[in-house]
Amino acid sequence: MHKRSGVAIILASLLFGCASQPSGQQGERLDLGDSARVSRLFAYPNNCSVICYRDWTLEQTVQHYLEQSLARDGYADARVTIHRQGERLYADFAGTPKGYGQPLKQLLDAGDLAYDGANQLNRDGKWQYDWYFFLPLGMALDNRKSVELLHFPPDYSLTQAQDYLRSSTTDRWAALLVSNGVPATQTPAYQTIVDIAPIAAPANAGSALQGVYGYFNDYQQRMVRELSAGKGGASLPMVAFGSPVRDWVKQQYGVQLAVLGLGRIEAAPGQQVSVLGANHPSYIWYAADPANNQGSQAKADATGIRVMGQDLSAACWQADMGRQPAGDPQQTLASCTQKWQVTDQLQTCELFYVSVRKLKPGDAEAKCQAS
Repeated sequence: MHKRSGVAIILASLLFGCASQPSGQQGERLDLGDSARVSRLFAYPNNCSVICYRDWTLEQTVQHYLEQSLARDGYADARVTIHRQGERLYADFAGTPKGYGQPLKQLLDAGDLAYDGANQLNRDGKWQYDWYFFLPLGMALDNRKSVELLHFPPDYSLTQAQDYLRSSTTDRWAALLVSNGVPATQTPAYQTIVDIAPIAAPANAGSALQGVYGYFNDYQQRMVRELSAGKGGASLPMVAFGSPVRDWVKQQYGVQLAVLGLGRIEAAPGQQVSVLGANHPSYIWYAADPANNQGSQAKADATGIRVMGQDLSAACWQADMGRQPAGDPQQTLASCTQKWQVTDQLQTCELFYVSVRKLKPGDAEAKCQAS
């Protein structure tokens, strides 16, 4: 009798100890859904065409993206493991703050809306054979600094890299953030992306995607509302890249944005978000092409330097507002524009020749000083 009572006491104390541990320290479990849902939302299999580029299981695929999120949130010692129980999959987090799984749950719930839109797009005969449904997986979930509104992810980010932030677009913008004082290891926290079309497609598919955005309105608005909500009460700053995205902002929120035009949208009742219009990060290669400047190399260089100044100014605003979301957005923009287009014109010129024309730093400096 006493022996059984002692065992019961020990078991009870163990259960109480587990229950009283802070969530994320002892562990936090998130129900991801059944395998069919998880396969849809994690674009599984990511890169298979008879022979798989990476022959991963569904569990390995999910773990890959969630480990990216942990790293980008700065939780180097945290861990996640994926378990299957029957048809359901669970993510078990350890070493994360309490409630860490909530932003992931929000993303997946929004993803259900996006999947419904993609299905309807297909039923209407508008889906194309080389498109892939792709949510912004692997982003920072807990320590976001700013939000980036973009058009669509390139297909190779899914099929080759399996990394939403691996593209020429995101790489270039990360470099501009670094030029504005953001440590390279922290740029992912600033690059929390909402694509208005959650479709991985060939990089030249922009025109083909016109007319699909309305299928994703519920998803888009929910993502903007949830991702722009900051921790301390101040909303996170947002950058709208490229004319299709700026046009979408005008259509959805009634705010017209030029390049380096500043506006405010109401993401939810009482939730005002500062939004800056910007060039698409890849636009500079089009703008600085001599073929688009009457065949003149000099005109192409001048255009490229002007666009570089705009891009550096936008990245400066994003970096400064990301560090201090309660700051004055208009004053920040004025300061950033003054810096890169007036005070530091020489550095703007040099960065253009190094990053776009691929000159060595010394050659770029000499060329800018001579002009």
